Amino acid sequence: KIMFITGFAAVALNPDSDAPRDAKVLSKPFHLRDLVNEIEKMLIAA
Repeated sequence: KIMFITGFAAVALNPDSDAPRDAKVLSKPFHLRDLVNEIEKMLIAA
């Protein structure tokens, strides 16, 4: 599983990215709870 964390909105919105299709992108700023929730989802799906 892959998660990208970025503060640059264009990275999250770029459809031409070489990132895997199932990779999660979490854009800054975010709450710690949001990060924990996304990690939990990724681990459950693994």
